[in-house]
Amino acid sequence: MSHDWKIYTKTGDSGTTSLIGGSRVSKDDLRIECYGTVDELVSWIGLLRDQAIDAKYTSILLEIQDRLFTIESLLAHDGNPLRNPLPTIVEEDILFLEKVIDDMNEELPELSSFILSGGHVIVSYCHIARTVCRRAERLVIRLDREQKVDPLNIKYLNRLSDYLFVLSRRLSHDLGATETLWKPRI
Repeated sequence: MSHDWKIYTKTGDSGTTSLIGGSRVSKDDLRIECYGTVDELVSWIGLLRDQAIDAKYTSILLEIQDRLFTIESLLAHDGNPLRNPLPTIVEEDILFLEKVIDDMNEELPELSSFILSGGHVIVSYCHIARTVCRRAERLVIRLDREQKVDPLNIKYLNRLSDYLFVLSRRLSHDLGATETLWKPRI
């Protein structure tokens, strides 16, 4: 990297930022909130990937981070024509998550109640990532009402939250942690 290149541009000092395509919007624009939340999710998944878990999970999590960067770039595109195309989410990305969910779920006990987050730090990281994923999904759905979003992006986030839930259960099982079922006081 050139020593002349600087990370700061000062173009955002007035509270605006550029979208892919050149438009400038306020940094509190819903589109920015959407891809910023997806970026937060990428970071939580990175923290989860850095834990002492089986390599098969870390490789899947790395693949998921890549797909989430794709979603971020799509959310950051203002719709103006581009010289180079952006990557996209495809149905196979969702089918991949579904297969991994089904494979992990086969060996887990059936659920009869909600599960309280916790039991092991790694499991808790899964639950935090899952809740951030749900928040990202809600924000992207809201953005879709204002500006059309590719439905596969929403579908991917929905399936990813399911994956993170099942991964939390699978890791809980692998780590010998206790799943605490919610028993509501009535």
